[in-house]
Amino acid sequence: MYEKNGEKYFVVDSHMHYWDASPENWVPGAEQYAKGWIECFHAYQSLGPAETHQSIEEFQKVSEDQLMREVFDEGHVDVAIFQSTYLREWYKDGFNTSERNGELAKKHPDKFRVNTRFDPRDGDAGMREFEKNVEIYQPTGVKLYTAEWNGDSRGFKLSDPECYRFLERAQELGIKNVHVHKGPTIWPLDKDAFDVSDVDHAATDFQGLNFIVEHVGLPRIEDFCFMATQEPNVYAGLSVVLGGLMHARPRFFAKVMGELLFWVGEDKMTFGSDYNIWEPRWQVEGLVDWDFPEGAEYDDYPRLGVDGKKKILGLNAARLYDIPVPTECRLSSDTSAPASPGDAELVDREVAQA
Repeated sequence: MYEKNGEKYFVVDSHMHYWDASPENWVPGAEQYAKGWIECFHAYQSLGPAETHQSIEEFQKVSEDQLMREVFDEGHVDVAIFQSTYLREWYKDGFNTSERNGELAKKHPDKFRVNTRFDPRDGDAGMREFEKNVEIYQPTGVKLYTAEWNGDSRGFKLSDPECYRFLERAQELGIKNVHVHKGPTIWPLDKDAFDVSDVDHAATDFQGLNFIVEHVGLPRIEDFCFMATQEPNVYAGLSVVLGGLMHARPRFFAKVMGELLFWVGEDKMTFGSDYNIWEPRWQVEGLVDWDFPEGAEYDDYPRLGVDGKKKILGLNAARLYDIPVPTECRLSSDTSAPASPGDAELVDREVAQA
């Protein structure tokens, strides 16, 4: 539990991974893609503080001991939510699977929540796999990677009829939170497959689901903000915003945060470290200490106080995932409440009717 200036912060890392991108896991014939993918991730790590950089060999497959130390012992995280990204076209056992995440969560059940995933292009077999994973891991969330390759397909949309079939089934199975990667392109995936427009369609049609748009659609920040403003069940996942911008591009980071605070609001923003790209420690400490830099261009943005930082770092995600929050970490103001309670009531009501 992180404490600063007498304030205690309950930290929920709502977007992190436990991957295996080692050469032994590369699919024969697809080595260039498996290698290029993890090298692109490794290049993103350079946007964080120099003392946190790793060699590519260490970066490819983080150990259990290293993860537990960097996320929990040193990283100030109280609860972490695993997000899966399979990439079976390039990695024999998958890049970051529910099974791999689930094994670690089984050892530390108080530390992790395991989100599974689905790919609508897998059809009935994919539906059976999805249902099995929900039975095993009992998730209340899924992670969708719309730009992932699958056979001859190089992406899908949330608005596709087959994806709607999976979203309907997800609601029936008790899923409440849909995390969608919509942000910076990773080689060799296609930039257009990360566009946020399909979230708009799905969020309107599935008001019983919360759509957490990871990486807030960067660089499409304006498109995301206007869409999230009109859709009460769309949230801003700050992974990459913090890790990729706060240290390397502080003034641009301030502008992105300002737009999010103005249009989306602190009640609908969630912290994600994107571990193992970046360690959570410096991101948590940096956000707690953060304020807008000097400059007239920031004058019309809302300010972010202690309560707002508590919401973003953990209370909003705790609300979405029904994670108990220690009394000493709750908001200091009785008039503030995380995660848009009116919207949460809407979600609860729709799920109850499903």
